[in-house]
Amino acid sequence: MIRIENVSFKHRTTPILTDVSLTIPKGGVVALIGPNGAGKSSLLSLVARLQALQTGTIDIDGLPVDTTPGRELARVIAILRQDTTVASRLKVRELVGFGRFPHGRGRLTEADHAIIDAAIAQFDLADLADRFIETLSGGQRQRALVAMAFAQGTDYLLLDEPLNNLDMYYARELMRSLRSAADGKGKTVVIVLHDINQASAHADRIVAMKGGRIVADGAPTEILTPEMLETVFGFRMRVETIEGKPFVLHQL
Repeated sequence: MIRIENVSFKHRTTPILTDVSLTIPKGGVVALIGPNGAGKSSLLSLVARLQALQTGTIDIDGLPVDTTPGRELARVIAILRQDTTVASRLKVRELVGFGRFPHGRGRLTEADHAIIDAAIAQFDLADLADRFIETLSGGQRQRALVAMAFAQGTDYLLLDEPLNNLDMYYARELMRSLRSAADGKGKTVVIVLHDINQASAHADRIVAMKGGRIVADGAPTEILTPEMLETVFGFRMRVETIEGKPFVLHQL
């Protein structure tokens, strides 16, 4: 379980998060949505200790993120940031293998290689495994980065806008793979999404943020309504129900 209690965060004097409290039980897919600047990425960074806590507490399965040794925390939670950079002369298989670093500090075992192979297969990278990162398209590179985070083998996976650069086919396939990991392997996936219809199709729960606060939290059918969407994004949208799921026609 991820437990966030009374977390506030400032960049110099600018408030980014204000009194955020959230509990995420183990298992399932939770989507964070909201306009730019809502604080979604900052919240993920604090949970993964990429930024230091200023106010409040965060713990993961009882481990306080601010005092737990980094190597121990990296065996529990993995994060893929928006701005992840990698060396261009790495091959895809080598990049995915970096996900195993917290476990063996670079000394890969047969078990590690099996996990790397499974992550490559999970995200449809077998044909690209021996390609250099610099030869990949943006979407291919993004899938390799997600596979690296997945190969870390943690119960909790935090993904910050992983659909960036993906076409419609691979965006859908990535979300299906994450859904499968949650259902079949008990993973807890917390994912920042701008595509709210992907959130509706694949998430169990949607947490909506605005202005550094949580303004709504519930099932997609509870959050993706014209009234709530107007509260979160500032304009009213048409919502249609297809096979029991709400889909937002925000282009109209």
